[in-house]
Amino acid sequence: MNWLIGMLQTLLFVALAPLLAGWIKCCKCYLQNRKAPSVLQPYRDLLKLTHKQPVVSEQASWLFTISPYIIFSATVLAASVVPLIAVDLPTSASADVIVMVGFFAFARFFLALAGLDIGTAFGGMGSSREMTISSLAEPAMLMAIFTLTMTASTTNLSVAITHVIDQGVVLRPSFVFALSALLLVAVAETGRVPVDNPATHLELTMIHEAMILEYSGRHLALIEWAGQLKLMLYGVLIANIFFPWGIAETFSLQTLAYGLLVIMAKLGVLAIVLAVSETLFAKMRLFRVQEYLGFAYLLGLLGMLSHIILEASR
Repeated sequence: MNWLIGMLQTLLFVALAPLLAGWIKCCKCYLQNRKAPSVLQPYRDLLKLTHKQPVVSEQASWLFTISPYIIFSATVLAASVVPLIAVDLPTSASADVIVMVGFFAFARFFLALAGLDIGTAFGGMGSSREMTISSLAEPAMLMAIFTLTMTASTTNLSVAITHVIDQGVVLRPSFVFALSALLLVAVAETGRVPVDNPATHLELTMIHEAMILEYSGRHLALIEWAGQLKLMLYGVLIANIFFPWGIAETFSLQTLAYGLLVIMAKLGVLAIVLAVSETLFAKMRLFRVQEYLGFAYLLGLLGMLSHIILEASR
């Protein structure tokens, strides 16, 4: 039964990721006084792409063809180790923050290779920019999450979330810094404004889109779905690490249903915050991203230091 719930949790990740992307797009349209599409539009786009025959360049190798499947599979595996509606599932043994970061890095590695494989200028440019940003974002993300894991004395996400719930509502300065750092990193890692703009194809500004310009059909659908899933993963991490109340600690139908409603409400609020920030801020120059992520790393470092000075010494 517990394994069934764990599989169901992963399927919920995969199924609800396009819905979150659709909700963010609707919120942005309302804030910008534009007519919003249906919140289900991402599902229609994915379905339309899966029915199209992919067009593959003659210069493409086998790596270009298999990369979308590897990227999507690695992102789904990352989703399987992140608690969504319940903790203490059988997958909790592998729910380690290092494992999750490893899956993200594995998917990014093949995405960058796919961008380089065709040999176009845009693909190489996008891959170079992606790896540069990731080399700055991953240390900041690890520093932020390690602040939490130092509090719980473990890198296991499920155990750490349970520890925060058991501690109750406690004002921790370290968590404020870590939350701020993880929010900044999530924006950079998911290719959102002000680091990247998923709605543009301007050659001088695009990062993620430059690597996938040569993809079409079901290959593009898998990459787009993986991107939506990664966005939801970061949202769930922020919601369940820093605001874990409501997540199911038992496996009854009522607690699981309540946990699903609570996480959907949390993600809905985070989506509104993201839409507001993307409406208020413009995309920054690429050479300013290092300052942005450097500030995120500094916030994570301040969170860890404040934990050591103010909390660990008690």
